Amino acid sequence: MDLILWRHAEAEVGVPDLNRRLTAKGVKQAARMAAWLDARLPDTCRILVSPADRAQQTAQALGRKFRTLPELAPGASATAALAAANWPDAREPALIVGHQPTLGLVASRLLCGEETYWSVRKGAVWWLSLRAREAVDAVVVKAVLAPEFV
Repeated sequence: MDLILWRHAEAEVGVPDLNRRLTAKGVKQAARMAAWLDARLPDTCRILVSPADRAQQTAQALGRKFRTLPELAPGASATAALAAANWPDAREPALIVGHQPTLGLVASRLLCGEETYWSVRKGAVWWLSLRAREAVDAVVVKAVLAPEFV
């Protein structure tokens, strides 16, 4: 199973938190990363998105159907994010558009076996894949990319 973590692009500062929108720079970041993802994501990829405006805008840049899940809102746990993606049992890849620290906690848990506060840059994608080799499951990194490198 592939799990793609996409942090929302740069957003305005302010409250209420769920209503923060992307900045002009954030809109550009989302568009660049969406173009990169769209060329690589399989048609069967499930896209799961936080209800926060900034995550919704980021996902909309991809131009594909997605599901909004309250359990991916800011402050979500890594456990909730992995459950939403049905990790590791899903047959299709999943793209989560979400927030820090959740995405960093998910990445560290899958790659190191423990939750540590790893930083995922705004607008960045971490593409992880579960591989079974010789009866041993391992999570491998397929890509880590910030929007300024697309």
